[in-house]
Amino acid sequence: MENKRYYSDFGGLPGQTELLSSKATFTTAYAVIPKRVMSDIVTSVLPHWTDTRAWIISRPMTGFSETFAQYVMEVLPGGGSQKPEPDGRAQAAIFVVDGEMTIEHDGQQHAMRAGSFAYIPAGHAWTIKGIGSVPAKFHWVRKVFDVVEGLELPPAIFTHEDEHELSAMPETDGKWATTRFIDPADARYDMHLNIVTFEPGATIPFMETHVMEHGLFVLEGKAVYRLNNDWVEVEAGDFMWLRAFCPQACYAGGPGRFRYLLYKDVNRHVKLW
Repeated sequence: MENKRYYSDFGGLPGQTELLSSKATFTTAYAVIPKRVMSDIVTSVLPHWTDTRAWIISRPMTGFSETFAQYVMEVLPGGGSQKPEPDGRAQAAIFVVDGEMTIEHDGQQHAMRAGSFAYIPAGHAWTIKGIGSVPAKFHWVRKVFDVVEGLELPPAIFTHEDEHELSAMPETDGKWATTRFIDPADARYDMHLNIVTFEPGATIPFMETHVMEHGLFVLEGKAVYRLNNDWVEVEAGDFMWLRAFCPQACYAGGPGRFRYLLYKDVNRHVKLW
């Protein structure tokens, strides 16, 4: 199979002769949703969307991951929505993995293709439409914006991965690097959606344990990922969902790059209940 830059082969149904065993798992610290279980039977149709289906792969859950929802969307040519977001408190981060579409925001049309990123602030009206000859497929992260008194609201962003240089982790010779669509020093934003890239053989060389929640969708390649006490082999199309403080690390398996789309919540005080 062709090595794709962004995994986009969603849907279908496993054959009747395939084994039931799977690496799908849900624990108190993490969940793994492999690509083979993201089948046609778990899709949703959404209000005010036409010719569209959605795989909802994470949602806020009390006691687990509480900050965000992540959808994989498939919009047929001509489909889309004039009212995509039902919650005025929700901001959107969108990353396109296949096809073409347009987003209209603040009176401007933005052309989106594989590798395009959009950030749309909470309370802003926007519309979306699939164009071209094949379905548009994209990730959509929804999060209630955490307003800070006296802090300016963040502006919208429309960009493409090719417009951003990789930011290498220190002392890794560029083997572990991140594409940052949002400036990490800009405290107006309370979330990031990045692409993390590992060259073959590169590692996260320690068990990260931190307050940030994560959604990690593997775009390309394969790796062995350490999640809490377990090692899990993951590949393009798999999704990992981590609660705060879940220990994590990985080895990139090769032969090509290992890349994933990474959500994390940032830049805010924790709430004191």
